[in-house]
Amino acid sequence: MSLVPDYIKNLSPYKAGKPISEVQRELGIKNVIKLASNENPLGPSESVIKAIQSSLLDIALYPDPNGFYLRQKLADMFDLDIVNVVLGAGSEGIMATIMRTFLNSDDHILATKNSFIGFKVLANASGRFIDWVPMKKYRYDLSAMANKINNNTKIIYLANPDNPTGSYFNKAEFDEFMKKVPNRALVILDEAYFEYAAYQDDYPDSMSYRYDNVITLRTFSKAYGLAGLRIGYGFAHENLISNLMKVKLPFEPSIPAQAAAIAALDDVGYLNSTLKLNEQQMVKIEKELNNRKLSFIKSSANFITLVFENEEKAASFAGSFLRQGFILRHLNSFGLPECVRVTLGKDSEMELFFNKLDLVLEML
Repeated sequence: MSLVPDYIKNLSPYKAGKPISEVQRELGIKNVIKLASNENPLGPSESVIKAIQSSLLDIALYPDPNGFYLRQKLADMFDLDIVNVVLGAGSEGIMATIMRTFLNSDDHILATKNSFIGFKVLANASGRFIDWVPMKKYRYDLSAMANKINNNTKIIYLANPDNPTGSYFNKAEFDEFMKKVPNRALVILDEAYFEYAAYQDDYPDSMSYRYDNVITLRTFSKAYGLAGLRIGYGFAHENLISNLMKVKLPFEPSIPAQAAAIAALDDVGYLNSTLKLNEQQMVKIEKELNNRKLSFIKSSANFITLVFENEEKAASFAGSFLRQGFILRHLNSFGLPECVRVTLGKDSEMELFFNKLDLVLEML
């Protein structure tokens, strides 16, 4: 008998975008711009940096395992009770806890084929049967997903907006889908990019719903600029949260992460600056891509995904930009080999990107 289950042996690990230091080391390029991982180009605010520095005085202590102050702050912000809030090491950390908490041996998972790769890894690592439903024109096909629900379906994963496409499903689509979801099935609603999509009139902000079998996951990694601290949060019915609290690792998130998150929530002006910059950059990049007749997926996140004729052209595009000192994300590992995702950066970064764009296109 093997020590390692077959489904782990055959598991493809998560492949993140290249870090800047790796590109500098491998290609000898000093000035590298990373537009690959949907991080906030502004980083955290000054008040957040100060909160992190202050929290380091307590670094010899274990964090509050209940995360009381941050959970209470989130509960107050969204008109909930603290018993409806859970914290984790990023929203992926909470996803992992959900898997450990609610899956029985014969349960099935339902998800979209080319959506968030982090969930794909967790689902495959669970060893459960997974129904992977294809996208339809780079959007969630909720009708097709609903048709796949069966008596064994236990966990349904939805990302809205989606990563890596940036597309979203609207209120009417979500309402119709939820009519077909039985109460025994648990819906993970991943809203990592909701701050960027909330302005859409037909965006189904989950906090305007109260389903007992939906867990909303959000993160401080994107709009709040705290990706390196690994902190996320979830909202759900008290019964779901109480069971997650039994299973989650006791001392996550860390003391600096919790302090940073509280400070980030207080700095509303900084969040608004982030969203304003993102809106401006989206208008610019759409214009530049349209001027060059490049195909892309309309995005409601902080990135845009380009669609090429084939994998070869997409790989060449990303590779050429890498040699120019830009890290982009070729989406072959997501099952979208014809696509390249570009995170929206600061003005200076995007101007350099546009300056290199024609040069790279000539190489294709």
